[in-house]
Amino acid sequence: MSDNWLEKVNWAADGLVAAIAQDAGTGSVLMMAWMNREAFKLTVQTGEATYWSRSRKRLWHKGEESGNIQRVQEVRLDCDGDVVLLKVEQDGGIACHTGRASCFFSRLEQDKWVEIDPVLKAPDEIYQKKI
Repeated sequence: MSDNWLEKVNWAADGLVAAIAQDAGTGSVLMMAWMNREAFKLTVQTGEATYWSRSRKRLWHKGEESGNIQRVQEVRLDCDGDVVLLKVEQDGGIACHTGRASCFFSRLEQDKWVEIDPVLKAPDEIYQKKI
């Protein structure tokens, strides 16, 4: 497989592209993360989501600590080429490091954020080290 498909991506100045993970079955948006070329290429090659961690400054295979791997079913690129959409099967049903199904668990109600989705599993039960 040639890498020409990577040239269609409109990489930001820092070499990253936004990546949205969406549940392939329900359509729910699970999370947003960043990918560099290597992460995107690994994701396509392995069929499992790999991202670039800006805080850790390294590749991050989703589920490497939690076991909640994202199995990629489909990859799409938006019309501007600057956002990747991954349609995934989320192992364990937990995408967020807070132990929720989705990272988008807070809803703006009036002038405050309200947590509307439950914690499915406490983070200290998911991770060997506390976050």
